[in-house]
Amino acid sequence: MSADEALERTEKGEHRPSPIDVHVGSRVRLRRTLLGMSQEKLGEALGLTFQQVQKYERGVNRIGASRLFDLARALDVPIGFFFDDMPDSMGGLGSSFRTRITGFAETQEGFEDDTLHKRETLELVRAYYRITEPAVRKRVFDLIKSLAPTD
Repeated sequence: MSADEALERTEKGEHRPSPIDVHVGSRVRLRRTLLGMSQEKLGEALGLTFQQVQKYERGVNRIGASRLFDLARALDVPIGFFFDDMPDSMGGLGSSFRTRITGFAETQEGFEDDTLHKRETLELVRAYYRITEPAVRKRVFDLIKSLAPTD
């Protein structure tokens, strides 16, 4: 697929990014934000400017296979992470197929993607990972799980 084919043409003749490119870019932004990493820092790790990172995150620039590989390494996630939560209507993988590819056995059914983008969620995750003692981090995790309603 050429770059022109990846962009959809609107009625006014403008191009807009493919929904798949937008989804993958949003997953890059999500992971980068969860790590507390700036666009500039990610750009440095990849040999890019922060403007190029911005374009990837908005889906304006397509992410090729080698760049996706580099992003996965820089963000410490499996490549399949970028395709998680993709709607089936966009070609998303069924959970059983995704489990075989990524090795993740658990799915987060009923988990709203908007929750991941809230400042409170990001601050909680950052604070959690600042706990350096694994045993303490595990106890905090267990405490939070015990406070949540059971399904």
